[in-house]
Amino acid sequence: MRLKNEGFCVYPSSIKQVDNAEIALARVATGKVLVLSMPLSGIRVEPLGSIFIARLNYETAVNLMRFIPELRPRVLPDGPSFGFGDRLGLATPGHVRALKEAKVFPVLAQQSMRENARTGRTYVQVLIDALFGALQESYTGGFAADADHLKSLDQAKEAAKLGYTFFTCDPSDFLVPVEKLSPQESKQYIQKSVWDKLKKEYIGPRFVIPGLGELSFGEEELLRIAIKYWRALGFAEEMYKALTKELPEGFDFELSVDETAQPTTAKEHLFLALELCRRGIKITSLAPRFPGAMEKAVDYRGDLEEFRRAVRAHAAIAQKFGPYRLSLHSGSDKWSLYPIFAKETQGVWHVKTAGTSYLVALRVLARVSPALFREVFLLACECFPLDCQSYHVSADPRSLPKPFELNDAALPKLFEDPAARQVLHVTFGSVLQKFGDDIKRELLIYEENYYQALAEHFGRHLKALGVKKDV
Repeated sequence: MRLKNEGFCVYPSSIKQVDNAEIALARVATGKVLVLSMPLSGIRVEPLGSIFIARLNYETAVNLMRFIPELRPRVLPDGPSFGFGDRLGLATPGHVRALKEAKVFPVLAQQSMRENARTGRTYVQVLIDALFGALQESYTGGFAADADHLKSLDQAKEAAKLGYTFFTCDPSDFLVPVEKLSPQESKQYIQKSVWDKLKKEYIGPRFVIPGLGELSFGEEELLRIAIKYWRALGFAEEMYKALTKELPEGFDFELSVDETAQPTTAKEHLFLALELCRRGIKITSLAPRFPGAMEKAVDYRGDLEEFRRAVRAHAAIAQKFGPYRLSLHSGSDKWSLYPIFAKETQGVWHVKTAGTSYLVALRVLARVSPALFREVFLLACECFPLDCQSYHVSADPRSLPKPFELNDAALPKLFEDPAARQVLHVTFGSVLQKFGDDIKRELLIYEENYYQALAEHFGRHLKALGVKKDV
């Protein structure tokens, strides 16, 4: 283990023998680097004493994947899957630790364009942070990379070229709020030739769904469903075909229709499934809008039996026309839903989390750097009225105590308050713009605290979903 003796802070679990070289991830004053006992073909290195250093950039990542193919993102295997969002780019080692003894496939690189815009990160940065985080923990179990909530073909094609394997199509800009339209107004949103074709296809037949029964469409009902989703389906078809050209060897494609005012009905899902099949679109997962409130950072607010019935119906349709996974968005910290979701989908599920790793980071910050956390919390309360507008939350920051009125021991307890969690969750862009470097510096100093907190928090998620046992 030559690299251990060179004065670097080497992560022991990352040490690997690659060809004739020993490599490892190491901490240096400026962050993290890849250290090598000798150069490897294609990896640009700088000599430093008797060893070599490579920067943690995309070029290094691409070449490293040639030597360690397990670090290359891949498509999902059968079974449940779980998406770990990471707004800071520091969380992957903790995510990997949570996966110990868990029977679930991880999406370690996952970020939406909205989050990238607010954090200042890119698809490239998200991917390499996940890859080198996996290397740090010597994780070789495979992972996927999700370009989340894609709203343009250019975004999808960019992610495909970089090596992403999972593409979440978000057609919400093309969904028509048909609930607000009169029957007369509705007819203006669909061509007569299209409508005549749909009537012949869907009016009359009875669709038998095992576990759900027979479903059929009335004319007015079909019209409103078609108007709501027709343009969205067209956008999804364009994206799927573009990705097929970019990635002919295959990819995972999720259709996300969860950002609507009303829950997705069984007949809406049936229409989507039938149209996806007709258009030759093979989806890996579908994210419906479930009943109840799926607010950020807090547990589910709604009728659990109503949720159970909805999941059961959606799962029956997904099994009939796929099978494909049901995807639970805003899926972090929904403790009351996990057992129901896992049972009713019979393990064919995907759960997507985003901001909860950031909240864990801030909770660690509250313990190790209370003065900085007070500044973060104060800014979050100030920015919440504007930052919350693109999120589904109900917190009122006026109900929260002033951070400078709390002693140090009380600061971590703020994370037990749903309002405080939501305020901190959705203001990440404003906070990171001002304090991002300071937060990352503190978390790197106390990285073991952060990794352990993440492992515990996500371990709790995976146990509730039934894919991880207490050890």
